[in-house]
Amino acid sequence: MSIAAQATAPDGALLSPDRIRETLYAGLGGRFANACVLVLIPDHTRTIPLPMLFRLLVDELRAARQLDFMVALGTHPPLNDAALHKLVGITAEERQTAFKHVGLLNHDWANPNALEQIGVLDKAQIQHIAGDLWHPSLGDDTPIRINRRIRDYDHVLIVGPTFPHEVVGFSGGAKYLFPGISGPEMINTTHWMGALATILNTIGVKDTPVRAMIHAAAECVPTPVTLVSMVVIGDGLAGLFVGDHLSAWSAAADLSSKRHITWVDTPFHSVLSRAPVMYDELWTAAKAMYKLEPAIADGGEVIVYAPELDTVSHVHGKYIYEAGYHVRDYYLKQWDRFKHLPLGVLAHGTHLRGSGTYENGVEHARIRVTLSTAIPAADCQTLSLGYCDPALIDPAEWQGRESEGVLYVPKAGEMLYRVRPL
Repeated sequence: MSIAAQATAPDGALLSPDRIRETLYAGLGGRFANACVLVLIPDHTRTIPLPMLFRLLVDELRAARQLDFMVALGTHPPLNDAALHKLVGITAEERQTAFKHVGLLNHDWANPNALEQIGVLDKAQIQHIAGDLWHPSLGDDTPIRINRRIRDYDHVLIVGPTFPHEVVGFSGGAKYLFPGISGPEMINTTHWMGALATILNTIGVKDTPVRAMIHAAAECVPTPVTLVSMVVIGDGLAGLFVGDHLSAWSAAADLSSKRHITWVDTPFHSVLSRAPVMYDELWTAAKAMYKLEPAIADGGEVIVYAPELDTVSHVHGKYIYEAGYHVRDYYLKQWDRFKHLPLGVLAHGTHLRGSGTYENGVEHARIRVTLSTAIPAADCQTLSLGYCDPALIDPAEWQGRESEGVLYVPKAGEMLYRVRPL
């Protein structure tokens, strides 16, 4: 199929609503008449003009025999009806009237009855994909399990943004299958493989071992897949690509690398990184650290600032409090102590803590990570993170000080900061 339709705005500009509508029509028009279609969408932790897109897609796919939207949650908590309505921009009344023919579903990753095994990535294949990253902690074979409901549809349509990503390099595309609607095995193995590579060697890199593993798993999906991939800037779209999941994602990743990276001349020693309220757990708010790490000097500090944030993780909190936040080698060199914990949790621990070493029983992180949130100081100590009372933070005092090596990021988590090569 390659790319059926695409639109790219000039630098500094965004696509008009009419151009978005025309591109969707060119890429999808007439393709799904009398078909059962499952549309995979992100949850509220991803920036995307979903209310507009939802209405455009429902109209564009009106000839489908069945049309359902599933939130590709990965391991994020399920959304209740009110949250689902808010996500797609409809009222409860509209769901019972204008959109009564459209299903709104959550992925259920922890329910074995909701999953089906469609293949396996054996140890030798994973070793080949991992290359020099291979470590016995990746385990043996990885079952490829996915939400069994894809069998009920003639076609899967992925609709999602692409940003620089800490695990896979650039998000989007087949990531909405794995881990989006997959079982825990793929979630854990891919995230840990990304952690072994480290964020500094992964984020903003297009071709990564994790991306290769996801694409290998996607070859086992029995239902045809089309991707609507977009590059989001603010509340609008800088690019829109409709096609097969490889081609459309590749084009979106290329554009993301141009529109989502902020280049700086020298690294900063102090960063106040404001995590937006859409990140309602540290599990996702940690992006305020991920996207800044490449631009922070050795020995520097990033303060994740989110005064309203009071939860580490609804789903994984128990394990995170047991593991704490540490550099990769802290876990690897004490593997017997941590091997019983989910690999995805350990990966998350390395992502927020960043790069560093663990030698002779001493952990040395490259940078300091401090939380300025509603998570108590005692909890931060348990988690091996610093604490700063958010009442003591005045963002205005951080602004305009880049020449001093001090940076304030008012909406962190999506733009990647890098130091410009000499």
